[in-house]
Amino acid sequence: MGCTPSWWQLLKAFHETGNEVIATPYLGDPIESLWWRTYPNPCSLESRLYNSYLERKKRKGRLAGRDDKKALWLGKATNGFIRDRWKRHIIKILEREKDIDAIFFMNVPINHITGIAEMVRSEYSIPVAYFDGDMPTILPKYALERGFKTNYYQDADLSEFDVFFTNSKGVIPDLRELGAHDVFPLYYAVDPEFFRPKAMQKTSDVSFYGHGDELRKEWMHNMITVPSRKLPNVRFSVGGDGFTIDLGNARRVGVLPYSSFRDFCCSSTISLNITRWSHANVYGSSTARPFELAGFESCIVSQPCSGMEEWFDRKEVVIVNSAEEAMEIYQCLLDQPDDAVALGQNARRRVLTEHNFHNRARHVTSKLAAA
Repeated sequence: MGCTPSWWQLLKAFHETGNEVIATPYLGDPIESLWWRTYPNPCSLESRLYNSYLERKKRKGRLAGRDDKKALWLGKATNGFIRDRWKRHIIKILEREKDIDAIFFMNVPINHITGIAEMVRSEYSIPVAYFDGDMPTILPKYALERGFKTNYYQDADLSEFDVFFTNSKGVIPDLRELGAHDVFPLYYAVDPEFFRPKAMQKTSDVSFYGHGDELRKEWMHNMITVPSRKLPNVRFSVGGDGFTIDLGNARRVGVLPYSSFRDFCCSSTISLNITRWSHANVYGSSTARPFELAGFESCIVSQPCSGMEEWFDRKEVVIVNSAEEAMEIYQCLLDQPDDAVALGQNARRRVLTEHNFHNRARHVTSKLAAA
């Protein structure tokens, strides 16, 4: 589901911190909830057709938005019909609701909405913010290798937004070069009422869940493939899909429903955080996984990540620097399970005090109020 569960938690947190939320989706149809009202997607059919086209391109290993005739034709359609329809849609919402305080775009392809933020600011005097939670891999220099379906920073204008939020502190200079003015980190987090521990029998010793091995094959090899072969008495489980590398003796469990993710994590003594090369090497590039695992009170073992200290310290997350060190840490934690439990408890305490979406929602609203 990608970023979607995190975005739902953030919208819920906006509601629970005293805001009325109105949501309208850019892809597919709206989903009603107890925490937000919805308006329909004015281009629901078009968005699904376009996404289907991009999925086919991705399966062929080609990134849309390059110099091919179909991409150019679709770009013209977006610049004309789709963008104009979205502009009219947003105007209709603003006119009907009357008292909108801010507009917050979340991971909408930014070059599909060029001019809309400027129109809202100039005609309605309402601050407009943009949040991209796919940094740094969505930047043009990473997008193709990461496997994104479209390069939506091509010809984008970031200067029209009052505030720009990003999950990565390290890309702020890149975003300023692309025209963004006020740029702030907005790290991932969790709703601790949903991400909470569950007492379960441990059916795995070491587990990892993810989708795709792009840009993280090296650390999957170091933390799963090699240890699972050299530690025959340690049970390794890997969930998710899109893995092209040899995972050694790890048991594959495939894709799980999001509702089963907690059981997968809580039934393992150790949970791995293995993120993509770009996230690990660009300072302060947050992903959802360590916060989710901390919410579950999991014992987290991670590859080195530049900026991990922004969120967790060594009493909350264990960092390993090689396959040999990973094996040593696994064996030590499995031999001393109380230490593993203490690490998980420490990590959850940090989430409860600092890395929950209520805090993130307040951060957003404070920046919008000052815009």
